[in-house]
Amino acid sequence: MKGIYLAAILLLAWSKSFAAYTIEQETTLVDLNGVSIAYTIAGNEEDPAVLMVMGLMASHKVWGEDIVNSLVESGYQVVLFDNRDTGRSEKLDRLGTPNIYWKFFLSSIGIGFSSPYTLLDMADDGVALLDHLEINDAHIVGASMGGMIAQIIAANYPDRTKSLVSIMSSTGAPHLSKMSERNEQTFRNIDDIDREGARSYGFFPEALPRQLTAIFKAGDRSEIVKRINVPTLVQHGENDTLLPVDHGEHTAELINNSEYIVYENMGHNLPPEVLPIIIKDMIDHFRKADEVF
Repeated sequence: MKGIYLAAILLLAWSKSFAAYTIEQETTLVDLNGVSIAYTIAGNEEDPAVLMVMGLMASHKVWGEDIVNSLVESGYQVVLFDNRDTGRSEKLDRLGTPNIYWKFFLSSIGIGFSSPYTLLDMADDGVALLDHLEINDAHIVGASMGGMIAQIIAANYPDRTKSLVSIMSSTGAPHLSKMSERNEQTFRNIDDIDREGARSYGFFPEALPRQLTAIFKAGDRSEIVKRINVPTLVQHGENDTLLPVDHGEHTAELINNSEYIVYENMGHNLPPEVLPIIIKDMIDHFRKADEVF
């Protein structure tokens, strides 16, 4: 009988510690900075936290299950949320739909313009979520636009940032390589996309005008990136045609003592064949930071 009780206790402990995250996991809504934000958590509350910030038009689902479960199994609590205008978070149509071509033109000639919200607002959403969850500090991970947001969190809230991982992102400096013509054409044809199909993969095209305007509004963030003084890992794909590899290189150059890794067979994505290496490098980075934090 004692053996049965012991087995039951061990089984319960295993299920609590390693319950697998799925992209269909239920989210919770919370009002942060006047916007309803959806979030979900994977892992144990007592483990070090990782806040993951996704990119343009993308909900938290785009991270996928492998990366989240690998972090959980490595002893981390993963906090995922949908950026405003994506997923189950509030859609901010009430703020209007900017003309992105006009906003880009104004940005390119250095004339100021309004934006429904900014990257700073989105960064503050992430920090407010940590406040709501009573998490004092976390490793901050961001991909693409999410990397820009993560950089802002690391620069503005160093006491809340155990480390930064900036994936396939940019400083926005004007001298950096432009996106490929194919990528530019994709953005031009965004209205023709199958929106329901895109949503099924976690992408919300209706977020594009407001979020892209936020990126244009931020402009060159080099001075912000220079302020980052936390352990930083910059990860970039060798074949990235949206934010070419010099974007990652410049990010790493501006952050003192950062580590910069370029991955073969990776573009502006997280390919399954490269993902295990990306995850291993990320976890190694976390563990080094945990030792000194």
